[in-house]
Amino acid sequence: MSLECCAVRVSSVQVVELDLGTVVPCCSGPKRPQDKVAISKMKEDFEACLEAKQGFKGFQVVRENLTTSKSFQYNGAEYSLSHGSVAVKARLSVKPYIKTSLSPGSGVVTYYLKESGVMSYLSQLGFEVVGYGCMTCIGNSGPLPESVVEAITQGDLVAAGVLSGNRNFEGRVHPNTRANYLASPPLVIAYAIAGTIRIDFEKEPLAVNAEGKEVFLRDIWPTREEIQAVERQHVIPAMFKEVYEKIETMELKPPKSITDAYVLLNLGDSVTTDHISPAGNIARNSPAARYLSNVKGVNPRDFNSYGSRRGNDAVMARGTFANIRLFNKFLNKQAPRTIHLPSEETGIKAVLAESYERIHRSNLVGMGIIPLEYLPGETADSLGLTGRERYTITIPDPLTPRMIIDIKLDSGKSFQARMRFDTDVELTYFHHGGILNYMIRKMSGK
Repeated sequence: MSLECCAVRVSSVQVVELDLGTVVPCCSGPKRPQDKVAISKMKEDFEACLEAKQGFKGFQVVRENLTTSKSFQYNGAEYSLSHGSVAVKARLSVKPYIKTSLSPGSGVVTYYLKESGVMSYLSQLGFEVVGYGCMTCIGNSGPLPESVVEAITQGDLVAAGVLSGNRNFEGRVHPNTRANYLASPPLVIAYAIAGTIRIDFEKEPLAVNAEGKEVFLRDIWPTREEIQAVERQHVIPAMFKEVYEKIETMELKPPKSITDAYVLLNLGDSVTTDHISPAGNIARNSPAARYLSNVKGVNPRDFNSYGSRRGNDAVMARGTFANIRLFNKFLNKQAPRTIHLPSEETGIKAVLAESYERIHRSNLVGMGIIPLEYLPGETADSLGLTGRERYTITIPDPLTPRMIIDIKLDSGKSFQARMRFDTDVELTYFHHGGILNYMIRKMSGK
């Protein structure tokens, strides 16, 4: 067999020229991330959208309602909303009824914002850190003030949200903000200060200061040199190393058997990830409700749902197994079929069930939890398991997919179960303690 190398002559070359003078600041919206709008055209474009036929670029507001405004009370003061008024701001003096939040993608961002002194100014504007990762673009920023919702609803107003996320599909950010625009973080802050998207930043001021002077966006926009100076001083490798070092330096240990584990939950049939990590309303007598009320001082009417607070680990940890369909036999409730087994370490290490819903099993594997399955013809009832026993689960080394392993009880009884790691890839995730640890080690070369 021979290999031949061929030289190919390029017969034509195409040169693409880009005039940097044509590159302008833009937003995307009001309903799709691909619908780009130049900042200088935002006011004009939004006003055209108001009258346009219902669609991706239209709200079909009748002409006589274009100037509708609605007054409302908030914290003892009176305000007014009209079409284009801003109600939601995400990720990064703002009118108090505008919902502002900052949800960085990483703890490193919080670190360098604090070190550079920027965080204190964001806080003054109401942009406090509320969580990390997915927040406003998946509707997790929480409810708007009731008086704001009433004004929007009664006036049939096209209220706006501006966020520095990547999704602005209709109804996704908030059900009461029909127009939603994606923008850079500085522009999010600018629109928060302006309080409306019906503004031409090049011609109209953001606000008037205490001395009565008009302040334009160009007056407060930092220069490239100012931004780079802050980056060079504060966005440094040492920050990333300090924040991620604990995770990146975790040693890969061989699988360890689970010894004398107590059963934490003894549950009924059809338990899935949706039950373990609920997305419904937060019951007022739940641990999450007590945390929000007693620790954070949140009014019960503002609890909202687990889905809206999914970015808050303190709430979600307390919401685990809060689904009303779950009955723990230890509380003399409905009889069990699924047993969750924690090891001597913190956290659940194994689940023992008759069978698994596909996504639930995959989620357990991804979290480094062992999915154990009774052998054919065996159940908790047939084996006489009550959940009051202590379980020792022998984890052999090496492991192979769908291996049958031994389980011994403190009563002296023993039985076997199948480990539902169905592929070598899933075993790799388990050895690393879950898919997240695996990916971090892979990226760091460890």
